[in-house]
Amino acid sequence: QVQLVESGGGLVQPGGSMRLSCVASRSIFNLKTMGWYRQYPGKQRELVAEIIIGGSTNYVDSVKGRFTISGDIGKNTVNLQMNNLKPEDTAVYYCSVQNWFSSVYWGQGTQVTVSS
Repeated sequence: QVQLVESGGGLVQPGGSMRLSCVASRSIFNLKTMGWYRQYPGKQRELVAEIIIGGSTNYVDSVKGRFTISGDIGKNTVNLQMNNLKPEDTAVYYCSVQNWFSSVYWGQGTQVTVSS
């Protein structure tokens, strides 16, 4: 079983920056995607950004130009750099990895609060 551990959440003022990090307990066989999701209270989890291994990166429209996802397969890490944060970015953020056998692994979630 793969465990994902996130770090870097907390409170930040609007316009500020924050970096989320996620490390997997071991390498993922046949890795397909690495990504970050977020969940608002009472809402379904939504994709924020993802890396398609060997391909492209995707972002939800609301974070384009502000968030940057990066990953290091050798170090089993995926990070999310968030700049110019807005109150509507307040949510619980989860990292996730998926392999080509449709196994999906999730982190425990980290709270990001954007407020003055």
